[in-house]
Amino acid sequence: MENFIKGSWSKPNSGRYAEVLNPCTGAVVDTFACSDLTDVAQVMQVAQEAYRDWRKTPVAVRARLQHAAARLMREQADELAQILAQELGRPMVGCQTEISRSADLLDFYAEEGLRLKGEIPLHNLDGEKALIVREPVGVVVAITPFNYPITLLTMKLGAALIAGCAVVSKPSEDTPLSTLRLAELFMQAGYPAGVFNVITGYGHEIGNALIDHPATAKIAFTGGTGTGKRIGALAAMHNKRVTLELGGQSPAIVCADANLAVAVPAIVRHAFANSGQFCYRVNRLYVHESIYDGFLEQMVALTANLRVGHPQSGADMGPMVNAKIYQNSEVQVADALSKGAVLKTGGQRLTGPDYDNGWFFPPTVLANTDHSMKIMTEETFGPVVGVMPFSTVEEAVQRANDSEYGLAGYVFSENLSTGLRVAESLEAGSVWINNIHRSYHDVPFGGYKQSGIGREKGRYGVEAYTELKTIYLNY
Repeated sequence: MENFIKGSWSKPNSGRYAEVLNPCTGAVVDTFACSDLTDVAQVMQVAQEAYRDWRKTPVAVRARLQHAAARLMREQADELAQILAQELGRPMVGCQTEISRSADLLDFYAEEGLRLKGEIPLHNLDGEKALIVREPVGVVVAITPFNYPITLLTMKLGAALIAGCAVVSKPSEDTPLSTLRLAELFMQAGYPAGVFNVITGYGHEIGNALIDHPATAKIAFTGGTGTGKRIGALAAMHNKRVTLELGGQSPAIVCADANLAVAVPAIVRHAFANSGQFCYRVNRLYVHESIYDGFLEQMVALTANLRVGHPQSGADMGPMVNAKIYQNSEVQVADALSKGAVLKTGGQRLTGPDYDNGWFFPPTVLANTDHSMKIMTEETFGPVVGVMPFSTVEEAVQRANDSEYGLAGYVFSENLSTGLRVAESLEAGSVWINNIHRSYHDVPFGGYKQSGIGREKGRYGVEAYTELKTIYLNY
């Protein structure tokens, strides 16, 4: 496939294309354009020109178009889900859920945009007023990863477009096809050409050029912390705005009085969803020593029943997206075992006719872990969980906060006071008490410490794509 620029397909200046591989089979799904600096210059000029008119478009018109795009996503959900399943390997149910929730988020942002307001402070000065207004920040570069390519893009795209910004999207080279198809649907919904563009390519060169370009006003990035730091440094050289949603190493604390009938299924579901390939999954567990053995027994039994397979097989989990992501799980398991951890289930690559051509790693539980092990300190981005006992709640909180990350945390306790005190003490942008479910569209999402800068979702997400201006009026 080619780039999608100014409402139509655009061949890369280089004339080169790369392959998108199915992570289940290794088969070629399609190709994508290997763009160069000429393509960057073209797409940024197009976006800048489109922005000049789009920023003047009434918000009600922008909202109607965004609702129309959401409707088209629902109508084409099966096709989009099939594309996702082929390039990502995730089970079909999960792919369909991603499309529907992303459409819901677009609808929410559309309505939230209509609620944006300015202010007139009551200074009570004769013949004078101060007007506080919001204006779109400008052209936004959205750089997104492979794991939830549509959701993580719409978190940026829906907010930016309703605020009046134009968007240039650079998707992951592992999953560019779904983003390119989404751009087609937005054009079909009636968006002006050039308001939403997609450029693809390998390596840092294209991303750096998009960030450095004079037309870029803001960079919205989801991905690894190391890459996020590099993007932040480049943006800071020109004082460009950023929203960075970065890595996580999220802890869960299971207190002695936790309801295990709720806690165990919630943790297993969240730890192994999307084969563990998302940033705010449960990565490490701290379980009170009085219930440690019983908790492990229940967790291992539930985990061992999860099925791993191809998207159409009805499996609970699919493969890792590529060799690099897969190897991280292998490395962390080997590291933990070499330092005294106990393997309770999983831990070795799946083999056989259904698995040999893909990157399949089973859901894995490691017991008796500690903070000398990578599984408890580094982001895994795979279906591996470390479990460690604790004696006091204070100890568990200290361990949970002993991390450079601060994206999410989880606590299970039937004592509401304990749950709230732990939640207040955890250094994390989001904390769940006594269950784990998807984040809501109307509340902010983002992290403390090395897990990022800024927030997405809710009115906070829309406001992040605006600049405040004060107008002093004398009359």
